[in-house]
Amino acid sequence: MSETRQISVSKTGVSKLAIVALAIIFTAGLFVVGFDQGHVFSLVYGDQAFTDLYLHELTHDMRHAAGFPCH
Repeated sequence: MSETRQISVSKTGVSKLAIVALAIIFTAGLFVVGFDQGHVFSLVYGDQAFTDLYLHELTHDMRHAAGFPCH
């Protein structure tokens, strides 16, 4: 005799919390790479951060590769 077995597969999607967290990380990363001109470090270093541009210099080549003009 042939026996029929039923297999049930449950699919779980990606949680909404994970999607929101990744969207926030992506947005913050896009700001740092594309638009930061000392804003992030100005919270700690004050006006000197706008002169030193640490993150700008760190992500300089990545900016150009992504198509962001910076000078």
